[in-house]
Amino acid sequence: MSDNPPAEPDLVAELRRGYAAFNSGDFDSAAKYFAPDIELIPAGGQPPIKGAEAIRAWMEPDAFEWQVFEALDFTAVGNRILVRLDIRARGSGSGIELEFVMWAVWTAGADGRWVRVEVFQSHEEAEARRAAGLTE
Repeated sequence: MSDNPPAEPDLVAELRRGYAAFNSGDFDSAAKYFAPDIELIPAGGQPPIKGAEAIRAWMEPDAFEWQVFEALDFTAVGNRILVRLDIRARGSGSGIELEFVMWAVWTAGADGRWVRVEVFQSHEEAEARRAAGLTE
């Protein structure tokens, strides 16, 4: 196996497949390329979620009856991919439907598996761009 991460287009294609699997409820396929020690840094100062199994469990619907993460665009910088997301969801108990934009920065390890994902709220675009290694 190479010490270099896969080419950027491969990483973007992998994320597209992952989001499509998540949106269809196929959470096992969505988590297929997670490194065992992946870390998810949620938005809003929530505590990190560590490990592929913990993140896979987090994907299961609870507060939301359903949710869809539509990737609007991808910006690749080496082994990091900045994704702008349109998120739609319906509350489990309330039935209230939500739609909002968020940002995610995915980082691939040397073997091409995802080792980190940081999530940012819509107003945190500048922070997301910095985390991805982009300058303004």
